[in-house]
Amino acid sequence: MKDLLIIFKREFNAYFYSPIAYVFSVIFIILNAGIYMFHFFFYGNASMREFFAILPITLALIFIPAVSMRLWSEEKKLGTIELLLTLPIKSTNIVLGKFLASFVFYLVALSGTLVIPIVLIYLGSPDIGPIFGGYFGAILLGAFFLSVGIFISGFFNDQIVSLIITSLVCGVLALVGWQYVPMVIDGWVSGLGDFLYSYVGVTRHFNDIQRGVIDLRSIVYFVSFTALFLTLNIKHLEGRKF
Repeated sequence: MKDLLIIFKREFNAYFYSPIAYVFSVIFIILNAGIYMFHFFFYGNASMREFFAILPITLALIFIPAVSMRLWSEEKKLGTIELLLTLPIKSTNIVLGKFLASFVFYLVALSGTLVIPIVLIYLGSPDIGPIFGGYFGAILLGAFFLSVGIFISGFFNDQIVSLIITSLVCGVLALVGWQYVPMVIDGWVSGLGDFLYSYVGVTRHFNDIQRGVIDLRSIVYFVSFTALFLTLNIKHLEGRKF
């Protein structure tokens, strides 16, 4: 546990040493809040459904790749990964320390959007259930995308390449969870789109949770896939030691 905390503090503090983290956090908050507030003032609907509808895409394409790209790519570029691997610290603690640091940083950025439900409660009477469900789903969604991002970062020395590949992978995972995309895929290969929608699509499972109805299957999906990619990252790191 002590080793994990050392890695966590090192990585978490590193986010605040770089202006990139601040820039993408501000972009993330302004983009999501701006798009939602435009819809709110245009339609006058005291609901956060539209906010959570665009969240998977903004996370997949912009914020999560920017947060996770440096976790391993920077270590490789600076040559510090070899030093890190020689330290008497378990690979599990290293990976979890980096993951938790990025996850807590994500939660800090996500908390910046809490002004939206506060305003809605002040101006109207929104349904609190979907709001809690949406943020709970956002926490699980962020953890899953970060586990994918840190895994991909382990294969590249260049942070930009890591960012692009993570955006592509997370973007595909988000898009196949939208009902219209699997329908198009089914037109090419019968049954494939439905399979991807049911078992792979992130957005589908996120939507189930953000409606305010906690589905155990969706929770198991996020937790199991997050654990899977973290385990793969640990195995990949252990492979570098030999």
